[in-house]
Amino acid sequence: MSGFALALDVGGTFTDVILIRRDGGALWTAKASSTPSDPAEGFFDGIEKVLARSAVDPGEVATLLHGSTVATNAILEGKGALTGMLVTDGFKYVLEVGRAEVPRKENLFAWVKPARPVPPRRILEAPERVLVDGTVARPLDEAACEAAARTFAALGVRAVAVVFLHAYANPAHERRAGEILAAALPGVEIALSSDVLPVFREYERAVATVLNASVQPVVARYVRRLVDGAAARGIHAPLHVMKSNGGVFTPEQAARQSVQMALSGPAAGAQGAAYLAGLAGVRDLVTIDMGGTSADVCLVRDGAPSITLDGVIGPYPLSLPIVDIHTIGAGGGSIATVSDLGGLAVGPRSAGADPGPACYGKGGEEPTVTDANLVLGRIPPHLLDGEIPLDVEAAHRAIETRVAAPLGLDVVEAARGIVAIVDNNMVGALKVVSVERGYDPRAFALCAFGGAGPVHGASLARLLGTGSLFVPRYPGILCAMGLLATDQQYDLVRTRIQRPPRYDLAAMAEILAELLAEGDARLAAEGVPAERRRLSRAADLRYARQGVELTVPFEAERVDAESIARLVEDYHALHERLYTFADREAPVEIVNLRVTATGLMDRVTLPRLDAVAAGTPAPVHAERRVAFDADFVTTPVHRREALRPGHRVVGPAIVDQADTTTVVPPGCIATVDVFGNLSVAVGGAAARDRMRPVEGQP
Repeated sequence: MSGFALALDVGGTFTDVILIRRDGGALWTAKASSTPSDPAEGFFDGIEKVLARSAVDPGEVATLLHGSTVATNAILEGKGALTGMLVTDGFKYVLEVGRAEVPRKENLFAWVKPARPVPPRRILEAPERVLVDGTVARPLDEAACEAAARTFAALGVRAVAVVFLHAYANPAHERRAGEILAAALPGVEIALSSDVLPVFREYERAVATVLNASVQPVVARYVRRLVDGAAARGIHAPLHVMKSNGGVFTPEQAARQSVQMALSGPAAGAQGAAYLAGLAGVRDLVTIDMGGTSADVCLVRDGAPSITLDGVIGPYPLSLPIVDIHTIGAGGGSIATVSDLGGLAVGPRSAGADPGPACYGKGGEEPTVTDANLVLGRIPPHLLDGEIPLDVEAAHRAIETRVAAPLGLDVVEAARGIVAIVDNNMVGALKVVSVERGYDPRAFALCAFGGAGPVHGASLARLLGTGSLFVPRYPGILCAMGLLATDQQYDLVRTRIQRPPRYDLAAMAEILAELLAEGDARLAAEGVPAERRRLSRAADLRYARQGVELTVPFEAERVDAESIARLVEDYHALHERLYTFADREAPVEIVNLRVTATGLMDRVTLPRLDAVAAGTPAPVHAERRVAFDADFVTTPVHRREALRPGHRVVGPAIVDQADTTTVVPPGCIATVDVFGNLSVAVGGAAARDRMRPVEGQP
């Protein structure tokens, strides 16, 4: 645990940086402007800024961790490499057909199918056929693959996805086709579906493989530059890159499995929330990351963020294990509008960073959530401790002109309405990951972070019924903090559909043994000691003739009739919790077998703050007129950096810091833990009792 850990999360606007002594002796933070045209520049600027601030020698950095939106932006903006696809003869239009249905949330008559990531003219066919059980019904036509390579070269593609029918059951044809293409197309990235997503459902497998192929060249160049640039600056620590599943992997793996980075930023935030709340004894929480444009919500159960296999990125399904993040258009920049019929709406349209809210003074004239909070006094008249002044009069004018006057309200009433609507929008999203997943929010704490999350956190906790709010020490850079709480992780899966009553126990045991061996080998190849390797098993099950599977842990030592019976009963119980019923007389199919291989990394120790006597009133820095549920009241303002374990903040109160403001409404009480995190009781003694402190904490 000697040396330092350096974590950098590159976002769209800022690159967040944390440098920490791994034994918890010191911690420094920094923010650098991101450079969308060249994200590596923001990465290097962040390194230089935090090293200069800390005076730490680059050679003392022992761990380098990174979360990035490079893959995300390449997919969403269509800026990946020009990609072709090679498919089984007869499946040229697998992407165009898709699921042949209108998404549930879309208008049946207005929905327009989004453009596919590869058009049909760049999709070529090769005669071959593998059956669902892996039997070869038609050998691969290698001459057709060679001809396809020549056509791809003429089209100028820089990446090729190979997606053959049932390749998950037998990848031999895909691998041979990949060899032919690689030999004929030097410098072109080749992605095989049997490597990217070896499961059934051709459309989802094809999308994942195509997206992986398209971003491989972009990510490969990017991570190579990061490694070289860090070395040039004297940092020779191994680089670990954040994945969408909450784990990390090496630059080499990132270059080959680039689609695994598609949602790494939100995953790091959820991981950071789970880690810091766990230090305070809170294992079950609902998280909300509210920024300028959107709000990301996630459920953390027993200290780990929930994982889904039904994710999306833009218009595309992403059937990989990813942290279950639900995103809505609710942020500080969300614009308030009044319809012709007199209805007030907030978002999803956002003022963004430019021109931004009216109070930014950059030409924005439409009222936003930030403008409403400024008018209500809930945020200070500046951002980043005075670096960015806010124009209160401009915010007042925008709300009065665009909302208050059309609705016949005064400006304060209109501002309260804007905040109330965005709060209810976010509560709806919080219920999607809690109530709609079969969980009672009263059993959870709410963790609010991001630049705007703590401003709304207490109100959201009350509306959701959680009773308690947890605000991390550095809410604006929690994604970078989350990088310090990750492990190396690989998710392995294989489709082998088993129908009752004739489950093939030997075949399932063989597949699990192969997956376990592969997971262990991957960790061993990366130098993870045997005592730090963890291998867990799971299976995807469904009722016969259903189209949706549920993932159930399968930790039995042996695959036998007894362990399968327990697995099936666990499936019934999970189905009943999620959907309120279970049919224990219905046949249950086992569809996919899964192994998660985890390499445990050293956890850094966070610096502990010196405590004061328990119950000591928090020092007051200033006062501000703030409107809560009634008229404006003179409210004490506390500085976050002045708070210590044992301090007690009694609402109404405001806690300001450089990257956010925490609002403590009347009737709420906030306490500080040994790491500087705030726990706000918003629902009485029962809620306070659920916030179990760590040992030795006041």
